[in-house]
Amino acid sequence: MAKNLFIEGIQGTGKSTLSRKLAKALPEFHVYHEGDISPVELAWCSYMKKEVWEEMLQKYPALAEEIKEKTQIEGEYYITAYTRIMAESRAFYEDMEQYEIYNGRVEFDFFHDVIMRRYTAFAEEGCIFECSFFQNSIESMLLYYQLSDEEIISFYQEAYDILKDKGFQLLYLDSEKIRENILQIKKERSDEHGNEMWYPLMMNYLKESPYGKAHNYQSFEDMISHFERRRKLELEIIEKVLKNDGLILTAKEYDIKDVPINDYRG
Repeated sequence: MAKNLFIEGIQGTGKSTLSRKLAKALPEFHVYHEGDISPVELAWCSYMKKEVWEEMLQKYPALAEEIKEKTQIEGEYYITAYTRIMAESRAFYEDMEQYEIYNGRVEFDFFHDVIMRRYTAFAEEGCIFECSFFQNSIESMLLYYQLSDEEIISFYQEAYDILKDKGFQLLYLDSEKIRENILQIKKERSDEHGNEMWYPLMMNYLKESPYGKAHNYQSFEDMISHFERRRKLELEIIEKVLKNDGLILTAKEYDIKDVPINDYRG
């Protein structure tokens, strides 16, 4: 069986770069990016019942055909890759975003069951997934459901127990230089006039989360503290749960030759 590779790491560690390198080294693999309709991840995709989905078609008739093209039916739910649709109205994205399963938009039991059910149904091999195991799920559990570290580790133990016999391999880009990496992102993700685009959105995301409000998140230092906490927890999950199925690479310093490409072909 060919491996299924999950690329993770804190923001700024080079996940997209590693994804491109792996895609070049493993051209027979299918790459899933955030926003794609993926068999395991729902980031940037709406998840709604048929009647709600049909209401969206009626509300945005000019986009109806494109909505249909970017939708996949999964049981009684309609998954739409709405960020892949070119809409003139910001209202469309805001409406569709409300039907994502992340950031506390659904009850935790529903969130948990959707993810575990999709992991159970997953039957592909030879896939490369970017930000499809930790990032969106762990942020939701830390910031919105405010779960303890022990509860989050238990969640990932359950997830790993489902995926471990499906060619699961995590590639984790690790860096202690979180402050330096975030400062670089702030600079890189700005417009042509130097106006920061990513940082204000990320800061607002942290400030407006239940955890952020409870801990009065306001500053750059709060953001660094959050990412340091998340990194520590992710490394603990790798050590305690994933073990040999988690390969830690030093972000921006690793050599692609350190990655056992041939072992992943099965």
